[in-house]
Amino acid sequence: MRLKDLPLRVTALTSAVLLVVPATLVLLVPRRLASGLDRLMPDAALLQSFAARPAQPAPALWQQRLGPELAQRYWRAQRRLWWQFWGPHGDAGAYLVFSASSTEPLPTDGLRVDDLIVVAPSPLARQLLQEQLKLRRRPPRGLDLRCSQALLQEEAVHWNPAALAQMLGPLAPLAMTLQQGCLSLRSERSSLLWQGEAEASPDAHGAAPNRLSVPALPLNPSTAQPLELRGQRLDLLLRGLLSTALLRTALAERYGLGAEQLRQLQSAPFSLRLQAQPKGAYRAGLQLVVRLPGDRKLWERWLLDLSTALEQQGLTRLQPQPALSLWNREDGAVVGGWRWLAPDQLLLFLGPNPVQAPTLQAPAEGDWQLAVQPAELEALQLLPPGLPLVVKRAAQLVLLGRGSGSTALAGRLELR
Repeated sequence: MRLKDLPLRVTALTSAVLLVVPATLVLLVPRRLASGLDRLMPDAALLQSFAARPAQPAPALWQQRLGPELAQRYWRAQRRLWWQFWGPHGDAGAYLVFSASSTEPLPTDGLRVDDLIVVAPSPLARQLLQEQLKLRRRPPRGLDLRCSQALLQEEAVHWNPAALAQMLGPLAPLAMTLQQGCLSLRSERSSLLWQGEAEASPDAHGAAPNRLSVPALPLNPSTAQPLELRGQRLDLLLRGLLSTALLRTALAERYGLGAEQLRQLQSAPFSLRLQAQPKGAYRAGLQLVVRLPGDRKLWERWLLDLSTALEQQGLTRLQPQPALSLWNREDGAVVGGWRWLAPDQLLLFLGPNPVQAPTLQAPAEGDWQLAVQPAELEALQLLPPGLPLVVKRAAQLVLLGRGSGSTALAGRLELR
């Protein structure tokens, strides 16, 4: 090879590398199959992906939005995933989303979003979505980006604060650490399993937390309570309850629970339990055990202030004892009370005095564990009305969490 030909050969080799490497990467790394999903996520209170099974009949939502014939035509062409989502106003109904060729005609109330067809539940819903899509949005990042990738690769669900409020209703403030999140879903015999993450703020864009393991076994139904929540920090509940100034003022003025006591309680381990009551004035009793930090005399003084406040509200103390206080109404029904279980453990309860108190047992993994028997709570009419039907009918639900600002989640739903 002549020396004068060397620059030409180097240039040719460089050009080949610049052309071949990107082309090879395009072939090896598949493109995202539904880029329009990123544009839909900001307008979706709840967005869920499903595996396409074209050998089976078209799902009910497809037939409702497209009609039997058109639904079956599009359904047979699906190969991987399809989606549904609800907008900020969930009562408008679900939007149907699926991949389709650009040559396919749009169905009634449908619009094309990049490589997706979106079918709205009504002409008005279609118009509202079309106007929202005209707004310029920044690309997804943090949890949004990770969730978008999950929704394009597997069965998953994404929610924001609007969906959480619709599902939990008045209980939504108790889930302040789970305002926005994403879960990957899979089934295992009669169980629905999930892993994912949630954030306390929709504006947070932190790194993904380390994953939690899915609970291996459900709780024993014969010994489980309708609801039991155990955690390392009472802040899990206090954060939502204290998010409004009105409630903070009521706790301080009516029950003597001031800022200093609340600050100390935030780091207290706790166990909260709901227990069904077959007899009496209440359908269920609520029991909270807390390991109180600091000097016990501080909490005894608070209990004295609490006793005074309850007397001013017309309640009467029943059989005062050093370690037990029971309070009843004018008709004699016991409405609640407290008792010391140990020098640093206090049981507070609403309803009858529990025969057996919850135990302060740390979760097997993570910072907190919620165990629920949804079907039993539904029978007691104690579940929020906005929860999905599959949850209301489930025998058991177990949810683990780790972290506060960015929370790792894992869980299991045992179907009947």
